[in-house]
Amino acid sequence: MAETESHPKHGDPDSVTAVLAACLDQQRTAYLADPNPDFRQRKQDLLSLKRMVSDNRETITVAINQDYGNRSRHETLLAEIIVVIDGINFALKHLKRWMKTQRREIDFMIYPGAKNRVIPQPLGVVGIIVPWNFPIQLSFTPLTYVIAAGNRAMVKMSENSRHLSRLLIKLAPDYFPPLKLSFFEETGSVGIQFSQLPFDHLFFTGSGATGKAVMASAAKNLTPVTLELGGKSPAVISPDYPLQKAIERIMFAKLFNAGQVCVSVDYVFVPEDRVDEFVEKTKAWVGEHCPDINSPDYTSIIDQRSLDRLNQILADAEQHGATLVNLTQGQESAPGMRKLPPHLVLNVSDEMILVQREIFGPIMPVIPYQDPQEVLDYINQRDRPLAFYPFTNDRHLQDFYLERVMSGGVCVNDALLHPGQHDLPFGGVGASGMGHYHGYEGFATFSKLRPVFYQARFSALKFLAPPYGKLANNMLNTILKMKK
Repeated sequence: MAETESHPKHGDPDSVTAVLAACLDQQRTAYLADPNPDFRQRKQDLLSLKRMVSDNRETITVAINQDYGNRSRHETLLAEIIVVIDGINFALKHLKRWMKTQRREIDFMIYPGAKNRVIPQPLGVVGIIVPWNFPIQLSFTPLTYVIAAGNRAMVKMSENSRHLSRLLIKLAPDYFPPLKLSFFEETGSVGIQFSQLPFDHLFFTGSGATGKAVMASAAKNLTPVTLELGGKSPAVISPDYPLQKAIERIMFAKLFNAGQVCVSVDYVFVPEDRVDEFVEKTKAWVGEHCPDINSPDYTSIIDQRSLDRLNQILADAEQHGATLVNLTQGQESAPGMRKLPPHLVLNVSDEMILVQREIFGPIMPVIPYQDPQEVLDYINQRDRPLAFYPFTNDRHLQDFYLERVMSGGVCVNDALLHPGQHDLPFGGVGASGMGHYHGYEGFATFSKLRPVFYQARFSALKFLAPPYGKLANNMLNTILKMKK
């Protein structure tokens, strides 16, 4: 497919449909001609994916910065470039083992000499829909496991990643033929048409509302989906845990990418008698680590619509009786920079928007509590979060929370770090998503773990064929006795 064919005409649904359908048809034809790439080919493809990121590290960083208006270069290197390269290295290290045929047990009494195997095989063509907040990590990490599993991929980027999308569309043919990997820019209706394609698997990262629409579209084709959604991920600071250390770790996570992270700390439970201390120490931490919100180190809100939404959340909370604490002593954004000062929100109540919806910005409600059961009841009355962050050194209390609070993942005594552990599966539960990727689970998600039964030359089932008589009765009775 020529490079120009991967650019649907803006706002032309027929052009979008034709281009996407043509790419899928060509990739599927290529898959059918070579349905099971060997280890050597998959290794080469993973190395090409790694080179695509590492060779173009600086241009990728610049493109993401342009899309954001200002994206901290250090955050891009840490959360996009380093995480992706490290993840590919992890997959390369383990790929040969993942690809091995698995032995499974068999009932030798009925099937003597037969054997069971599970053979991991590629699904075919996988569609990936990418959000704007970590556009390299959230495209290349699933791509790592899609390619490791031997598949081909079509990737639809976000409308807020214009510069990066065009860069990847330009770069990709230097590393992969379009029959193996193609990127698409959002030009108005691409996402809708993309989700309606009969992929062999569809992977989506984004909001719950859009995830429902994607799943509904995929259902029409019975396309299996992995949905990585968001949710209101809580942290709880227990009385036994050092408050200063908890603040350091929670605020690092909360201000990373200006809070525009699906696993960011959405709100925090603080012991009732330590709320004032928490506020003062948090102010001090922010004053030391974020003295100027207009610094390049503090990331912009992605667009004006998102900034307006966050300001509305603050205004709504204040109207309903909340106390807003600007942690930067009243700093304001420079014109056109879309910087939102980090805020704590005290005296929150259920009617506030920030309690009802994922915040996705540098705003953190503080909820006082006296007893761990209060924390448990509050969280469990709401949708299951994507992440949960208990801060306690008490093993019994850790177990109390782990056993009774269901979430997609957990990070004990820190926040934000568990998705970067490549051997841990990552995924949501309930409203925060379905399915897993990362590690072996990522390889398995994009593989058909195909069960194969190999019959022996001799089969005892010949003695169980009708008409049934004494021999069949004796055999079945013997089996039943042995199964007791």
